[in-house]
Amino acid sequence: MKTVFADLPYFPNLEYFCAILDSDKLVLDPQSIYQRKSFFNRTQIRLANKVETLSVPIVGRRPRIPLGEIEIDYRQKWQKVHLRGIQSAYGKTPFFEFIFPYFEALFEQEYKLLWDMNLQVLTICLKIMQWPVNLEIASESADKQGFTDIRGLLMPGSHFSQRDIYQPVAYVQNFGLDFEPNLSILDLLFAEGPQAKSILQASSKKH
Repeated sequence: MKTVFADLPYFPNLEYFCAILDSDKLVLDPQSIYQRKSFFNRTQIRLANKVETLSVPIVGRRPRIPLGEIEIDYRQKWQKVHLRGIQSAYGKTPFFEFIFPYFEALFEQEYKLLWDMNLQVLTICLKIMQWPVNLEIASESADKQGFTDIRGLLMPGSHFSQRDIYQPVAYVQNFGLDFEPNLSILDLLFAEGPQAKSILQASSKKH
């Protein structure tokens, strides 16, 4: 059984799913320290004329705070912005009507903690792809020896080509003639639906 310690991004990108592809158990650590400009509160989708970053506003900018304590800032109407962006980007994709209700319901809730919302996002994505990996929340005393640890490996400031995890396999995207690799899992789910996992398997450098 392979266990992977991983971050918990907001709508993870394709490289993230390639990195956990062969894991039997995914351990998520709420005690990991929040890093500014990480994927914990941002993701990228493709609109008609550009790649758009969707960011979840968080309360404060305190240093050295665990991920499990980061609160969402609802003073900004970010939920409507994100839903509108997703509708604009993927409203005409093959699996929009099937998948969108999952995320529409998600945005109708007000999670206090971004960790809790991201955990639900990941759970929904795995469910759509019929991915049987077990999710586990790490305790502070968890023994990480012998496990694969990818926490902090996938950051916005470094390109996926610098790592031996993800090799882009093109699928039909909603906009543009040129394929845009490594977007949010949303991009792949709306295009391929339950077949998304087979694209990820083909995109993994381990397979």
